[in-house]
Amino acid sequence: MPESIALTGTRSTGHHPVQWYETAFGSYLAPFAGPRAHFFLGGAEGIDSLALMWLAANSRSAITVVVPTTVAHQPDAARTAVEQCRSRITDIMELRSPRLHRTAYHARNRWMVDRSELTIGFPLAASDEATSPTGTWQTLNYTASLGRPRLIVPI
Repeated sequence: MPESIALTGTRSTGHHPVQWYETAFGSYLAPFAGPRAHFFLGGAEGIDSLALMWLAANSRSAITVVVPTTVAHQPDAARTAVEQCRSRITDIMELRSPRLHRTAYHARNRWMVDRSELTIGFPLAASDEATSPTGTWQTLNYTASLGRPRLIVPI
């Protein structure tokens, strides 16, 4: 069972109620969320924040939040999630990119995958890797390029 897991996913989560995500995380994160597991996730809105709150409440796993610049530069909802879960977060890695742009997000995603044995991705169901060059798919494809397993859960 992999002990280091990168999480990636869409910021667009308003199409399902929060309970839907809690059920999905119970199905797809819980099997990996043992006390020896270490999750790496971005500090953004959407899947990042929802998964952080779920892991903090439902696991004893280590949690590292990785942001491309600093937590202070994250959206309000993401900062709030980090603040609410602070006692459960093992580490916050601020990569301190000078600018918040696509390249900084890709560097953050590669940083997480490079430290993980498995990547779990939650892309929008309507997207696919061939026609939708989202950060989620970029991260999942980077994982595959390293020959590492990935679990894809369309939402």
